[in-house]
Amino acid sequence: MALLDFFLSRKKSTATVAKERLQIIVAERRRGDSEPPYLPDMKRDILAVICKYIQIDPDMLHLQFEQKGDDISVLELNVTLPESEEAAK
Repeated sequence: MALLDFFLSRKKSTATVAKERLQIIVAERRRGDSEPPYLPDMKRDILAVICKYIQIDPDMLHLQFEQKGDDISVLELNVTLPESEEAAK
């Protein structure tokens, strides 16, 4: 039926569009609020440890926290290392 709606180009009501937009905003805020307050400090500390061994740009370190359910948290760390050996100390 959704395919038929697409071809007939029935317009959505203003209330439906507003509801969809609000759902997106709420989902984004929930995602942003789930990060613990210590995450920026943790990123800085991890960067300091890595810089003891190799010089990297702080933008090359990405730390992401994701809450999966009530009892599972995932911390993802991505570091892009330079290809040249000159960066190594």
